[in-house]
Amino acid sequence: MTDDENQRAVQAAVHAELRLLDPEVRARPDLVLELLDPEFTEVGVSGRRWDATSILTVTSGGSVSAESPVEVSEMSGTVLAPGIVHLTYFADNQGRRAWRSSLWRLTETGWRVYYHQGTPAAGHD
Repeated sequence: MTDDENQRAVQAAVHAELRLLDPEVRARPDLVLELLDPEFTEVGVSGRRWDATSILTVTSGGSVSAESPVEVSEMSGTVLAPGIVHLTYFADNQGRRAWRSSLWRLTETGWRVYYHQGTPAAGHD
């Protein structure tokens, strides 16, 4: 892949990650499912393990609202292999701060998150 192709892949994954954090998208399970790989798993900040079905209860439960969106900073991405992008970023969701890591893979239906992990970030400035 060329640098240009890598950059486009990272931008596509960043765009998809930010869509997943969008309160309007999260409120609609059909839109969330479009972004989740069928084999999706997440290890949350709490240490709980989620799959595509169980995470819908969280995303549609109003954990992110338009009045208090998740604040994202330090977003960066790397192409690990063609069609695989690793994103890392810092997220602050109403004072709940975490370092987040996502693996996105390109499928026939677009970019989908395959794995996500959150790690508590105490004392981040």
